Amino acid sequence: MATLLESAQSPLARRLDRVFELSARGTTVRTEIIAGATTFVTMAYVLFVNPGILGSVPDANGKLSAAAVLTSTALVSALTTLAMGLFANLPLALAPGMGLNSVVTFQLVASMHLSWPQAMGVIVAEGLAITLLVLTGLRQAVVRSVPITLKKAIGIGIGLFLAFIGLVNAGFVSRNVSGPVPVRLGAEGYLSGFPMVLFAATVLLTAFLVARGYRAGLLIGMAVSTLVALLAHALGVQGGVAPPPAILSVPDLGQLGRFDFGFFGVLGLAPAALVIFSLMLSDFFDTVGTVVAVGQEAHYLDEKGDFPRPGTVLLIDSLAAVAGGAAGCSSATTYVESASGAAAGGRTGLTSVVTALLFAGCIVLAPLAGVVPPQATGAVLVLVGFFMMRDVGSIAWDDSTEAIPAFLTLVVMPFTYSITNGIGAGFISYAVIKLATGRGREVHPLMWASSAAFLAYFVFSKF
Repeated sequence: MATLLESAQSPLARRLDRVFELSARGTTVRTEIIAGATTFVTMAYVLFVNPGILGSVPDANGKLSAAAVLTSTALVSALTTLAMGLFANLPLALAPGMGLNSVVTFQLVASMHLSWPQAMGVIVAEGLAITLLVLTGLRQAVVRSVPITLKKAIGIGIGLFLAFIGLVNAGFVSRNVSGPVPVRLGAEGYLSGFPMVLFAATVLLTAFLVARGYRAGLLIGMAVSTLVALLAHALGVQGGVAPPPAILSVPDLGQLGRFDFGFFGVLGLAPAALVIFSLMLSDFFDTVGTVVAVGQEAHYLDEKGDFPRPGTVLLIDSLAAVAGGAAGCSSATTYVESASGAAAGGRTGLTSVVTALLFAGCIVLAPLAGVVPPQATGAVLVLVGFFMMRDVGSIAWDDSTEAIPAFLTLVVMPFTYSITNGIGAGFISYAVIKLATGRGREVHPLMWASSAAFLAYFVFSKF
């Protein structure tokens, strides 16, 4: 296909060259197609992990349909990635974020007792707020106000949170309701049964694939784990999973439009605003860091480290959050896995267009969502947590005024099952410690305002 497109007689190849500036960026249609497929394979795990996370906690009306969440996940990933390719002309792919879907599930629904439509309403509100900040130019100002140490700590803390969620969902860690220790190994304080063997084997296999440099390591590990679980069921082993009635189906659009803003009445205006603010902060730093990281691989950064068309990139990313909430699959954001496509030679938006088309093709794969066992998705979350932990060495641990707030940020998140609590602990401690040590002038005015807001959240919130 790529060779046919690039033939000298192909008007389509010449048109693609003009639209995406392929020759100017030193790439070809063939290279862009390969790069787009590479990005898709690297991040396709989100199609199955996202329904696994969102479907793990019920509201008053029950659990979400895994098939409907997979359909929405594929649809939103396809549309937002396509928009990034066509309008920003950069090799960036988007999908529901792994940290933000955990906030929706375990904080908004499980802890704050919102209904699923209300939780998705929070995501829509957060996306609209970020979009407004982009249009007014304030998003960059908010990002600049937060010190680099806390930015890194937020990402690391989310990684720890994801790893802990993976361990709990897989059954490797459980709540201890009768003893002095709050958590324990397995369901009874020890590991037993096929599910635990499957989880441990999946972690080790996936870790091996990652260590060997397989770009699709997460997807391969999850696929092998699912096949083993299907085989176990066929052999009558307890803990296996039954096969789906079909592989392909008519797309389940049941999640589309399932959001409302009733969360303001449930939470109260001030707590709701702070929850939205904490989600915005996670979105802020994740996106900017991702675009820069991919840019280093794709060579689209200038000499100052800035990326082209920042307004367009950030606007699409912000609208992706709105789209994810409106489609009932959580906030979509730019994925660092896009770097795999850039490493394969992707330099333009054509890479993203190819990735988007592949996501669109997965809309009919909804029956597979219910087959993937929690041990497979849990293992992937543990490895995703590893990826997000790798920046921990760059924190200035020799400066206590920077390191202690960072430490509080990254430990409070998993230990309280709340990204909001972690960010709030980091912000408040940063401002107080800087002031107490005579370095209060290092704290940006927006950081003081944010810290005061989080202090009010902790004092007055009933959650």
